[in-house]
Amino acid sequence: MARRRQHNRRPAVDLAPVTAEVERLSHEGRGVARVDGKIVFIDGALPGEEVRFRYDRRYGQYDEATVLEVLRASPDRITPQCAHAGRCGGCSLQHLGIEAQIAHKQAVLLELLSHQADLAPSRVLPPVTGPQWAYRRRARLSARYVHKKEEVLIGFREKASHYIADITRCETLVAEVGTRLPELRALLSSLSCAGDMPQVEVAAGDDEVVLIVRHLVPLSADDLERLRAFELATGLRLYTQAGSLETAQPLTGPATPLRYRVDGLELQFQPGDFVQVNATINATVVPLALDLLAPGPADTVLDLFCGLGNFTLPLARRAGTVVGVEGEAGLVARAADNAARLGLANAAFVTANLFTPAGIAAIPSHRYTRLLLDPPRSGAAEVLEAFDFRRIERVCYVSCNPVTLARDAATLTKQHRYVLEAVGVLDMFPQTTHVESIALFSRR
Repeated sequence: MARRRQHNRRPAVDLAPVTAEVERLSHEGRGVARVDGKIVFIDGALPGEEVRFRYDRRYGQYDEATVLEVLRASPDRITPQCAHAGRCGGCSLQHLGIEAQIAHKQAVLLELLSHQADLAPSRVLPPVTGPQWAYRRRARLSARYVHKKEEVLIGFREKASHYIADITRCETLVAEVGTRLPELRALLSSLSCAGDMPQVEVAAGDDEVVLIVRHLVPLSADDLERLRAFELATGLRLYTQAGSLETAQPLTGPATPLRYRVDGLELQFQPGDFVQVNATINATVVPLALDLLAPGPADTVLDLFCGLGNFTLPLARRAGTVVGVEGEAGLVARAADNAARLGLANAAFVTANLFTPAGIAAIPSHRYTRLLLDPPRSGAAEVLEAFDFRRIERVCYVSCNPVTLARDAATLTKQHRYVLEAVGVLDMFPQTTHVESIALFSRR
């Protein structure tokens, strides 16, 4: 019987505040200092600063702490725009100027490629940037009824906590929602099932915003009337969700799709579908990926983890044939519908689980010359181990996790003998430590 791992952690004790010089920024965005030779990760501290901090947790190899006072500030330090930045866990870098944020993300990306894969790109692409605020068109907000307050809290979790942060505004959500949190809290608090509503999902298209309200018990007639009044007053479309995401249905009217435009095409999607969080960044990244792959009419392109065709459909306008493969059947159906509506007969879509041998074997057999990879955070290790890359001249990898990108880049270069031509940061999530990137690999 396996023994449970023992974590060498001691709770924080009441120690006097400590002063230290901050050496650098960790990948998670915390200041790194040394006290008596031991590493301390200090939340809210920046490189080059002298700070006073309190210990939060003590471990065997390192400690964790929070800034109490900045004695000497970094020139990159700014005042956070959000009043809740010190408490809410949705953002963790608002105290760092945006140029320094992007430089940090690029440094993290290049460091991981160097240390984990022994790789340096032939060129570093200019960072893809966009609006710093009100960019987030997709989010899942937690909700919880607090008896002491006699109201529902809604938002993101507090830093290093399971509690929901008590916020009244979110600067990163689309403004139609981020500025209306007090109204949304009041609405949910007024419902008969206020204690049984765990979350609200946000989904925004180019011209409409939807809120999906999850409820664990049936809504009363009065609840439905209050929801309709909120919908009418705000212009937001409300969906109710009694069970799994498939049970989500519009509060009023038919279930019409949301829309967004990319590379001159209008794609339709359902409120619960995955779409890229940042519409502006996505609108730049898609043509960038197409330029890196450089497909022509003679090329057959494979798009793995294709979603609803975000890259596949624009590729179809340049390539001879494009095949998109995705594990979620609903997204594949939406992709096929988009292709038919746009008249892109050279785009085909397949449902397959790309984390299994059977799913990889289900990829249609073609003489593919180009490959686009846009995997989830876990990366594409299974595909890279099992797929035949011999005829593919270029691989464009769009990553939401630099750790798995570095791992997969090592496989592409060492096992499949590609060269890392270019890599660049995509600032999909400003004000956070989340690093998204794009990389081009070509045959030696």
